[in-house]
Amino acid sequence: MSRRFGAAIDGDNPGMNQLDALKQFTTVVADTGDFRQLAQFQPRDATTNPSLILKAVQKPEYAPLLAQTVAAHAGRPVDEQMDRLLVRFGCEILSIIPGRVSTEVDARLSFDAQASVARAERILAMYRAEGVDPARVLIKVASTWEGIQAAERLQQRGIACNMTLLFSFCQAVASGHAGAQLISPFVGRIYDWYKKAAGAAWDEAAMAGANDPGVRSVRRIYEYYKHFGIATEVMGASFRNLGQITALAGCDLLTISPELMAQLAGSQAPLPRVLDAQAAARIDMERVRYDEAGFRLALNDDAMATEKLADGIRVFIADAIKLEALIQRG
Repeated sequence: MSRRFGAAIDGDNPGMNQLDALKQFTTVVADTGDFRQLAQFQPRDATTNPSLILKAVQKPEYAPLLAQTVAAHAGRPVDEQMDRLLVRFGCEILSIIPGRVSTEVDARLSFDAQASVARAERILAMYRAEGVDPARVLIKVASTWEGIQAAERLQQRGIACNMTLLFSFCQAVASGHAGAQLISPFVGRIYDWYKKAAGAAWDEAAMAGANDPGVRSVRRIYEYYKHFGIATEVMGASFRNLGQITALAGCDLLTISPELMAQLAGSQAPLPRVLDAQAAARIDMERVRYDEAGFRLALNDDAMATEKLADGIRVFIADAIKLEALIQRG
């Protein structure tokens, strides 16, 4: 009989902190634009987005990097300067980590597949000009229908994509069918929506760990991918607490903030593996596919995913506009 997820698969990790224990069966990815924090945690990969870069460039230690980038590309269109800044941060990050960095396409292009493809190709060209191996770059694209179509085209051209702002099963299924390299389901934002919707009725203890709605969403996607041999990597993202992370131990990758990585590194509590590909292969389930109409209907039927996708795009756009304003001020 197959073991259901939520039960421990591996044993304890004596004498090992939780961060090191997690690295035994999950690739740890840093979720930050503050690359000076990376070395102490030794993640393999790192992810960025406009909000994280905006937060970083407002710190005194990163002000010279912003000024240098603007000065080097003075007179160029502001959208190009912003991509140059994102790539500059990406290059700095790649000088510290051994793996890949994710760099995001402007969220204002979330509903324009052709423009997203063009922007992604420009970003990758900028990395190539800096001597970066394209294999070390993932292009982040919003998991709209148009974003997924853009990712399919990019993957066919050898440009690896990280599907972001992913909240629903239909987004994950369509991204896998498109051949995306990686998806980033947003655990914490899913949790936020359900907690807010429940209001005073929310029971934090009862909805923690394996019962967390964000954790359940990622577990379902992971099971589906592994059961059907879908090669797209699953990377849980946007964590609010350690319980969400430990409940997804064994996921392909987890992108974690430096603050939560520090908490993991400071804990000696046992951290067993929870998700397992071999167990997922034995679960009974049906394969599904979505055409455009089916995808839009399924997404529309999921109020949480519809609202969080729209909200996430708005937030990233707002932060991109703030970042452009800083660039224009020099």
